[in-house]
Amino acid sequence: MPIRVLLVDDVVEVRRLVRTSLRFRGGFEVVGEAGDGAEAVHLAALLRPDVVVLDLGLPDIAGQELLSRIRTETPSAKVVVFSGLDGVDRAWIDAHAAGFVVKDSELGYLVELLEEVGRPTRQEAVLDLADDLSSVATARRFVRTQLLDWGIESTVDDAMLVVSELATNALTHAESSYRVRVSAVGPALRIEVEDDGTGTPEPQPLTDTEEHGRGLHLVGALAASWGMEAGESGGKRIWAELPLASTGVE
Repeated sequence: MPIRVLLVDDVVEVRRLVRTSLRFRGGFEVVGEAGDGAEAVHLAALLRPDVVVLDLGLPDIAGQELLSRIRTETPSAKVVVFSGLDGVDRAWIDAHAAGFVVKDSELGYLVELLEEVGRPTRQEAVLDLADDLSSVATARRFVRTQLLDWGIESTVDDAMLVVSELATNALTHAESSYRVRVSAVGPALRIEVEDDGTGTPEPQPLTDTEEHGRGLHLVGALAASWGMEAGESGGKRIWAELPLASTGVE
């Protein structure tokens, strides 16, 4: 997956130089360009880039305010400031941006920094739950809280349904405590439920009267893929992967 970049600079020639350097390097996709702050905020919210290359000297919105607004609109994006030194509060920039490059620097340094900060990072959280029916609601809250903290909102409802079905399956068939793990890397969200049970879960044929076995059909309908593997403690781990919504535009 290429690193998706939004270029923000009021000088067309600067944007062209950066865009050309990224194309020559490979592994990047410039998904948008903005020449002023208002357009930058709009495109950041619309495109959800991985990295924003930001000039702080735009004519319409002050640099610190613009950076803060972009981070609010797309909290998962990394902002790399590419600007001059005049009036720059380096301490504030260091605390609120992923990097700072002076415009007099070699473009190769900027490209390397963008490659470093734009690589997908794995976000992961784990929760151990008891063999108790009320723990299913706890699992749902846990997943919802993690996804909102990570800035992943579009998949919350599907993820809560998936973890609910997998947790219920563990309680019903394994009759054991279980562990929920949720992780996000690149374009996929992975939800795992590990229990002490044995055997292989199989979706049952759907009928008008049978209530059991429907959960795995739901998981299969929502997930891009799902399966089972051996657990760390000798039981089994059921996993499902949900695609994270693409934010690009045609």
